[in-house]
Amino acid sequence: MTKHPAEAYQSVQTDAERDRVLMEQLPQVRYIARRIHERLPRHVPFEDLVHAGVLGLIDALNKFDLSKHVQFSSYAKFRIRGAILDSLRELDWSPRELRRKGRLVDSTYCELSGKLGRAPYENEIAQEMGINLAELQSLLAELDGLELGSLRVESPRDGKTEDLTDYVPSKPEDTPFFQCLRSEMKHLLAEAISELPEKEQRVLALYYYEELTMKEVGAALGIGESRVSQIHSLAMVRLRSRLNFLNVTAPPTGAKAVGAT
Repeated sequence: MTKHPAEAYQSVQTDAERDRVLMEQLPQVRYIARRIHERLPRHVPFEDLVHAGVLGLIDALNKFDLSKHVQFSSYAKFRIRGAILDSLRELDWSPRELRRKGRLVDSTYCELSGKLGRAPYENEIAQEMGINLAELQSLLAELDGLELGSLRVESPRDGKTEDLTDYVPSKPEDTPFFQCLRSEMKHLLAEAISELPEKEQRVLALYYYEELTMKEVGAALGIGESRVSQIHSLAMVRLRSRLNFLNVTAPPTGAKAVGAT
């Protein structure tokens, strides 16, 4: 009889070995929790994130399947981060007024992009919103925490909001559908990132690919941590706007462009 994936890992592990694996991964839990916590308001307790991450780690250990030939540390990383983000969504820590301001920044950026025929500068966004540049940059730093787990894009099909992180399966195996969908979304995301200003591309690369903290990114670029947060937040605004446009204008999967042979 074929064992359930959750049993495949347990069957070859003693309790002592499981405890050892958990202890080995605890530093990763604290590291992921710290990266997320640095972008949250101070009233959100760091240890609460660690607790959620530990629960995600235990869940990963219970569900891990050795037969998939995936490193446990890699699998656990996504489960830990997902558990922490889920705990934040349940907490609903972000003030409603801040979310409203975030939507205002997004809509202002989109309107200006249409009027100017190019990506607007920060001072142009501030002027359109009726605030000064310093106020906008302060707002961007506050908004950065709202971007923790998602790139939200409005679907041109039904108007509903989609989260690009939903396209990452929670299991180590990928179905052909997910492989195709992820490939298409990665292409759109790569195209959108390539159009960002160089400094914004560098911030994203250092933060997401090199996995530096905001403070470490600032040190690498010779700017303050708060400025890194502002640049990251503005990059997310640009990406959402560009992805919305690409989603609307891209032909359906498998369809030929008009005039194509």
